[in-house]
Amino acid sequence: MRERLARFMQGRYGVDKFSNFLVILALVLMVLEIFIPFMYVRQGLNSIGLLLLLYAYYRILSRNHYKRYAENERYMKYHNKVRFFFARRKSHMEQRRTHHIYKCPSCKQKIRVPKGKGKIAITCPKCRTEFIRRS
Repeated sequence: MRERLARFMQGRYGVDKFSNFLVILALVLMVLEIFIPFMYVRQGLNSIGLLLLLYAYYRILSRNHYKRYAENERYMKYHNKVRFFFARRKSHMEQRRTHHIYKCPSCKQKIRVPKGKGKIAITCPKCRTEFIRRS
Protein backbone atom coordinates (compact mmCIF):
# COMPACT_ATOMS: atom_id res chain seq x y z
CA MET A 1 0.00 0.00 0.00
CA ARG A 2 2.82 2.40 0.88
CA GLU A 3 4.55 1.66 -2.43
CA ARG A 4 1.31 2.33 -4.33
CA LEU A 5 1.00 5.72 -2.69
CA ALA A 6 4.67 6.48 -3.39
CA ARG A 7 4.18 5.54 -7.06
CA PHE A 8 1.03 7.67 -7.28
CA MET A 9 2.81 10.70 -5.80
CA GLN A 10 5.82 10.43 -8.11
CA GLY A 11 6.02 13.52 -10.29
CA ARG A 12 3.42 15.39 -8.23
CA TYR A 13 4.17 18.80 -6.77
CA GLY A 14 3.45 17.93 -3.13
CA VAL A 15 2.92 20.09 -0.08
CA ASP A 16 4.41 23.57 0.30
CA LYS A 17 3.74 26.60 2.52
CA PHE A 18 0.95 27.94 0.34
CA SER A 19 -0.86 24.59 0.41
CA ASN A 20 -0.51 24.48 4.19
CA PHE A 21 -1.92 28.00 4.43
CA LEU A 22 -4.89 27.09 2.22
CA VAL A 23 -5.72 23.97 4.25
CA ILE A 24 -5.49 25.82 7.58
CA LEU A 25 -7.57 28.73 6.26
CA ALA A 26 -10.22 26.31 4.97
CA LEU A 27 -10.41 24.55 8.33
CA VAL A 28 -10.64 27.85 10.21
CA LEU A 29 -13.51 28.99 7.96
CA MET A 30 -15.33 25.68 8.44
CA VAL A 31 -14.97 25.87 12.23
CA LEU A 32 -15.98 29.54 12.26
CA GLU A 33 -19.06 28.60 10.28
CA ILE A 34 -20.33 26.53 13.22
CA PHE A 35 -20.64 29.59 15.48
CA ILE A 36 -22.48 31.89 13.06
CA PRO A 37 -26.29 31.84 13.38
CA PHE A 38 -27.13 33.19 9.90
CA MET A 39 -27.78 30.40 7.41
CA TYR A 40 -26.61 32.17 4.24
CA VAL A 41 -23.38 33.34 5.85
CA ARG A 42 -22.77 29.81 7.13
CA GLN A 43 -23.32 28.35 3.68
CA GLY A 44 -21.01 30.94 2.15
CA LEU A 45 -18.20 30.26 4.63
CA ASN A 46 -18.64 26.53 4.21
CA SER A 47 -18.52 26.84 0.41
CA ILE A 48 -15.43 29.04 0.48
CA GLY A 49 -13.73 26.63 2.89
CA LEU A 50 -14.55 23.67 0.68
CA LEU A 51 -13.27 25.46 -2.44
CA LEU A 52 -10.03 26.39 -0.67
CA LEU A 53 -9.57 22.79 0.44
CA LEU A 54 -10.19 21.48 -3.08
CA TYR A 55 -7.74 24.00 -4.54
CA ALA A 56 -5.12 23.03 -1.95
CA TYR A 57 -5.43 19.36 -2.90
CA TYR A 58 -5.38 20.26 -6.59
CA ARG A 59 -2.06 22.05 -5.98
CA ILE A 60 -0.66 19.13 -3.99
CA LEU A 61 -1.54 16.59 -6.69
CA SER A 62 -0.58 18.79 -9.63
CA ARG A 63 2.18 17.81 -12.03
CA ASN A 64 2.82 21.37 -13.22
CA HIS A 65 5.77 22.17 -10.97
CA TYR A 66 6.56 25.49 -12.64
CA LYS A 67 3.14 27.06 -12.01
CA ARG A 68 2.84 25.73 -8.45
CA TYR A 69 6.33 26.99 -7.63
CA ALA A 70 5.44 30.43 -9.03
CA GLU A 71 2.25 30.51 -6.93
CA ASN A 72 4.19 29.56 -3.82
CA GLU A 73 6.80 32.26 -4.51
CA ARG A 74 4.06 34.91 -4.83
CA TYR A 75 2.52 33.73 -1.55
CA MET A 76 5.91 33.76 0.20
CA LYS A 77 6.55 37.33 -0.99
CA TYR A 78 3.40 38.58 0.75
CA HIS A 79 3.88 36.26 3.73
CA ASN A 80 7.39 37.66 4.32
CA LYS A 81 6.16 41.26 4.07
CA VAL A 82 3.58 40.62 6.78
CA ARG A 83 6.02 38.65 8.93
CA PHE A 84 8.75 41.31 8.72
CA PHE A 85 6.23 44.08 9.44
CA PHE A 86 5.31 42.45 12.75
CA ALA A 87 8.94 41.53 13.52
CA ARG A 88 9.92 45.18 13.03
CA ARG A 89 7.11 46.33 15.32
CA LYS A 90 8.20 43.83 17.97
CA SER A 91 11.81 44.99 17.70
CA HIS A 92 10.78 48.64 18.11
CA MET A 93 8.68 47.78 21.16
CA GLU A 94 11.62 45.98 22.78
CA GLN A 95 13.92 48.96 22.15
CA ARG A 96 11.53 51.58 23.54
CA ARG A 97 13.00 51.35 27.05
CA THR A 98 16.51 52.29 26.03
CA HIS A 99 16.18 54.16 22.71
CA HIS A 100 14.07 56.67 20.79
CA ILE A 101 13.45 56.05 17.12
CA TYR A 102 13.08 59.24 15.07
CA LYS A 103 12.41 59.80 11.38
CA CYS A 104 14.56 62.18 9.39
CA PRO A 105 12.38 65.15 8.35
CA SER A 106 13.73 65.20 4.79
CA CYS A 107 14.26 61.57 3.72
CA LYS A 108 12.14 59.71 6.34
CA GLN A 109 15.04 57.41 7.29
CA LYS A 110 14.55 55.91 10.78
CA ILE A 111 17.31 56.79 13.24
CA ARG A 112 17.79 55.13 16.64
CA VAL A 113 19.05 57.40 19.43
CA PRO A 114 19.77 56.42 23.07
CA LYS A 115 17.44 57.86 25.72
CA GLY A 116 18.49 60.21 28.51
CA LYS A 117 21.01 62.42 26.67
CA GLY A 118 18.90 65.61 26.74
CA LYS A 119 18.57 67.79 23.62
CA ILE A 120 20.90 66.51 20.93
CA ALA A 121 21.66 67.29 17.31
CA ILE A 122 21.00 64.22 15.19
CA THR A 123 22.65 63.86 11.78
CA CYS A 124 20.89 61.58 9.32
CA PRO A 125 23.35 58.98 7.99
CA LYS A 126 21.54 58.82 4.65
CA CYS A 127 21.09 62.46 3.61
CA ARG A 128 23.29 64.26 6.19
CA THR A 129 20.44 66.50 7.34
CA GLU A 130 20.89 67.73 10.91
CA PHE A 131 17.93 68.19 13.24
CA ILE A 132 17.49 68.65 16.99
CA ARG A 133 15.41 66.35 19.18
CA ARG A 134 15.12 65.55 22.89
CA SER A 135 16.41 62.06 23.66
